Amino acid sequence: MAPVERSPTLLNHGSEDEMECRGYKTNSYKAFLCLSVVFLCGGGPVGVLLAMLVFRWRPDWKLRATKSRCPLYRADAVLLKDIYGQCWTETVDIIYVPVDECTLHVPDWLASYISASPDFHLDPKTQTVAAKQYGSCGQMPEGGDCSSYKEEDGDEDDEETSLTSANDKKRLCVRFFDHQHVRYIWNSNISCFTKLRGLDDTTPCSYFYQLGGLTREEQHRKCALYGENSIYIEVKSYSRLLFEEVLNPFYVFQIFSVILWSLNDYYIYASCIVVISVISISVELYEIRKQAETLRDMVALEAEVSVWRGDSVYEDIPGQELVPGDVITIPPYGTMMACDAVLITGNCIVNESMLTGESVPVTKTPLPNPPPTEGQDPCVYISEEHKRHTLFCGTQVIQTRYYGGEKVKAVVIRTGFVTAKGELVRSILFPKPMGFKFYQDAMRFLAVLAGLAVIGFSYSVYMMISFKAPVKEIILRALDMITVIVPPALPAAMTVGSVYAQRRLMKQGIFCISPPRINVSGKTKLVCFDKTGTLTEDGLDLWGVVPADMSVVKNAADLPRGALLAAMASCHSLTLIEGEMTGDPLDLKMFEATDWLLEEPGPDNTRFDILAPTVVKPVTADTFIMGASSQTPYEIGILRQFPFSSSLQRMSVITRTLGNRNMDVYLKGAPEMVASLCIKETVPPDFHTTLMRYTLQGFRVIAFAWKMLDTSIKFHHLQKIQRDQVETDLTFLGLMVMQNALKPETTPTIQQLREANIRTVMVTGDNMLTAVSVARNCRMVLSNDTVILVTANPPEEGQPAHITWTYSEHPTEDSVVQGQGQQPGKWDSGADMSEPLVEYDMSYQNIQIEEPEGTYHFAVSGKSFAVIRNHFPDLIPKMCVRGTVFARMSPNQKAQLVESLQDLGYCVAMCGDGANDCGALKTAHAGISLSEAEASVASPFTSKIPNIQCVPTVIREGRAALVTSFGSFKYMALYSMVQFVSIITLYSIDSNLGDIQYLYIDLAITTSVALFMGWQEAYPKLVPQRPLGSLMAPVNLFSVVGQVVLMIAVQVGTFVYLKQQPWFVPLKPDPKSDNILCYETTVVFSVTSYLYIVLAAAFSKGRPYRRPLYTNYVFMMSLMILLGFSTLLLLHPFTPLAKFIELKVDMPFHFRLVLLAIVSAYCIIVFVIEDFVVTSQVLRKLFRLRKKLPKNRYKLLEKELAENPDWPPVGETTYAVGEKYQDSTHS
Repeated sequence: MAPVERSPTLLNHGSEDEMECRGYKTNSYKAFLCLSVVFLCGGGPVGVLLAMLVFRWRPDWKLRATKSRCPLYRADAVLLKDIYGQCWTETVDIIYVPVDECTLHVPDWLASYISASPDFHLDPKTQTVAAKQYGSCGQMPEGGDCSSYKEEDGDEDDEETSLTSANDKKRLCVRFFDHQHVRYIWNSNISCFTKLRGLDDTTPCSYFYQLGGLTREEQHRKCALYGENSIYIEVKSYSRLLFEEVLNPFYVFQIFSVILWSLNDYYIYASCIVVISVISISVELYEIRKQAETLRDMVALEAEVSVWRGDSVYEDIPGQELVPGDVITIPPYGTMMACDAVLITGNCIVNESMLTGESVPVTKTPLPNPPPTEGQDPCVYISEEHKRHTLFCGTQVIQTRYYGGEKVKAVVIRTGFVTAKGELVRSILFPKPMGFKFYQDAMRFLAVLAGLAVIGFSYSVYMMISFKAPVKEIILRALDMITVIVPPALPAAMTVGSVYAQRRLMKQGIFCISPPRINVSGKTKLVCFDKTGTLTEDGLDLWGVVPADMSVVKNAADLPRGALLAAMASCHSLTLIEGEMTGDPLDLKMFEATDWLLEEPGPDNTRFDILAPTVVKPVTADTFIMGASSQTPYEIGILRQFPFSSSLQRMSVITRTLGNRNMDVYLKGAPEMVASLCIKETVPPDFHTTLMRYTLQGFRVIAFAWKMLDTSIKFHHLQKIQRDQVETDLTFLGLMVMQNALKPETTPTIQQLREANIRTVMVTGDNMLTAVSVARNCRMVLSNDTVILVTANPPEEGQPAHITWTYSEHPTEDSVVQGQGQQPGKWDSGADMSEPLVEYDMSYQNIQIEEPEGTYHFAVSGKSFAVIRNHFPDLIPKMCVRGTVFARMSPNQKAQLVESLQDLGYCVAMCGDGANDCGALKTAHAGISLSEAEASVASPFTSKIPNIQCVPTVIREGRAALVTSFGSFKYMALYSMVQFVSIITLYSIDSNLGDIQYLYIDLAITTSVALFMGWQEAYPKLVPQRPLGSLMAPVNLFSVVGQVVLMIAVQVGTFVYLKQQPWFVPLKPDPKSDNILCYETTVVFSVTSYLYIVLAAAFSKGRPYRRPLYTNYVFMMSLMILLGFSTLLLLHPFTPLAKFIELKVDMPFHFRLVLLAIVSAYCIIVFVIEDFVVTSQVLRKLFRLRKKLPKNRYKLLEKELAENPDWPPVGETTYAVGEKYQDSTHS
């Protein structure tokens, strides 16, 4: 036998979906032994049913009990365990892919796919289709060995034969399992299951252009492997939902409790609980089904798709039949994408708001296909880098642009749940656990209660035996103790806070698709903000244009006709949709400033010898014609577009001016990037000085460049020419300066968060100095704070990676413009100095500080962040603790930053507009997307409020929900303890509470107050102190333990006081009676009724996280009614009522007044403990004495940095030496 792998195999290694995988194979002997043990030890059929229930809750136990560990290649089931400790079991199945030839070598339809595609290969030994990386296996040679292959262990009974025969037709065998709608297939090369992939990452770009369309037979065979292209959301029937819900541990426990109460003759109470449970489960089933239907309707898509079959053959098929490798055509007037596809011909205007929350349409262009270069690896498709060439599933193609008579084509790369839309739906269906301490501690607390239940069970058995009770009564009384100590309503009480908070947020225009995140948001310690559209206005205003050879031009339309004006008019991605110009707000402002016209082409528009996508031209008649009226009109046709890329920080277009023989390249982007692509001599010598003048004051600066292409380059070359071939050796044209004002709500909100001791961080794709300026303007960085620029460079020319630390520069506040300045016309002046820029002049100074006083902040660029992550990983925590401005960050780097902050112990919120922030929004504990959509799958929270005021709102509601959950949990725990002590006390005299008494306590008091406790609204102001996040925190434990001790003292004290009364007659137990009507039961019931009400009020504390208790009118009214009724029962229960509730009426009135006085004193002490002792700073300081070091890493680092005046080494350079680094004086 082959040895069994004891260590698990890792699937999706290094990703967030990483899982441990263990193989199991059916063991008939083990299964029979398990069944026998269950049957014999569990009481026959009852034991089998209980085992089935347990195995349903813990399928991993069933797998271990009935199957044996084995190597993965022999497994018929697998046990999966993710990084959060969650376990799943999946069955390994087999798919047979038919071979349509008599020979046993790889068929043609699969061979060509294997040799050039990364999605699967045929193992020459086993003939098993399996996943592979590109280039790991080629086509199997003719006449290869296709005989059946036995595994190494030589097991003759092994059923895995990869090549099978049915009616003389050969079939290829694929072993696989499906997990959370993702298929994993066996890869014999690495002896592991791997995720079945389409034509996504690592596929050569050239491969997409070699595809000639799949035949119908090839498509059907691939469909057998990939499955149907649909994102199917199962909407279960009510009967199935009911069955699954009833088998939930919570409802099973309730069913057990109801049966037990019925056997104890508590029929009325049991009936009421049944009615409440039926109503509760009906509402829950309706909500579950409604949510499933909503999600199904949201993702449902049924459309006909035109598929290219080769040559001139096209076929319309349902979108569900698409497979990777299909070549589809995009209709001219748009469609909803049913798959992820790579564009290979034509352009598309796409609305991606469903995925990103960004409503501005984007332009998609064909995938680049550079010719192979000797000595270099072929260009491969990478999803993140080529998303501007990818049409994503669920996005709306608004319209297409085509060339000549050619159709707009795209190659299907992913289908079903592995598409971009499918991944987002999977994230909704299978959300990641929060790992929040509250829920972990709740489980520990339940374990403590379960331990008490065992003690109570044992005590009950002992007392019943001592009273010589019948066996049946012993069993029923003892089991009843379990239902007392572990209340069935506890899970519902824990979620009531977040449910009410979700409704309150919805009323304020904030939608949440993940209610557990509301509690988590209450612990927020740090908020990351995007800049453009989040902190600043969406719209940009053109402040002016700075040509390379002249002074500022305020009105772009006044620019002389030339390359700069043409660049502003043509270098954009604008398009006309139903006659309205749409596109990026910056592009819109830029084009509108030129006062030109934009025309979309018509079918007869052939002025440029080809069908040009877009034409731009001056709007006025005097500039429309160049010279005499017989001359050619001045029009520019945009022939090719290289869209804007966050990673490249630029976009460019290839144009041709009507009448010119040559074509032109216009480029715009980040000034530093544009300057690096230009011929050095064309860049003004004071470029950096001038750029700094604007960025220091918060302007958004865009640079332009241009070059003329050789006349030998014709139109048919354009679609094959590569970006890096045209974006080089450019001529610098000038700068465009845009004003991007702060939103009026930004600064007050940042100040509000600062006062609440919540740290704020800016994470933007904009220029570093612009970001620093905005951070100062919104008071994220205070005026007396120091900003240190951290510039990291990778290894180059034999020099190791190094970091330079320099102080930032900013305009001097005492240099307000007085009309003086440099001479106009000098390029580095940046403006006509007779006119003020904003509020400062152009002068600036270095901040010379020997030692930073107060707070210092790091400002890090995306490039430096990447270098530090790779070469100085030990510095990342320090960058995160003191970093306030992170500029030029790519979407992926934003998510990495959020993860790094979380690793330090921060509870991180992220607020962005949803466009480039999707990854960070999903990674953060509380991602808030500013979007007009009602609910965006891009983040847990979606706000219709178009500014950051929603952030304090979410945090306030989160704090209120968290405190409510804590209060509800503590109340339910104390309710259990009060009832536990009551029952223990009464069991000691062989008595118990009556049916109506249980009904009043559990239904009238506990259920009503637990329901209305959550109605308390959030406090309107954020306070610096965050609420506790752990039930096991010393303060919470002190509160619970203190209340338990006090409650026991009251119950025992009143019971003892009763026995000392001269008129008291002790109960004489009657074996034939319930022994309910007695003094002991009456006193215990009367006193504990007050305890439940008082504790509910005490745990509904208001400030500082919730409004005062008296503002919760419904709760207060219910408390008043319950207090009044309980006082009536204590002081003067009239005879019919006392008889109905089974109370003694012959107790002296003065005794009743003493009981009321004791309860009143208890009430005062309870409120003193909760409102003064528990919240006192003295108690907190007392507990801190035992706390040697903070648990969160960021607090340790803050302390370490505060105690080290010699760091950071400003003015020095830090070099990487191997994996270490050292500081040296910067020369």
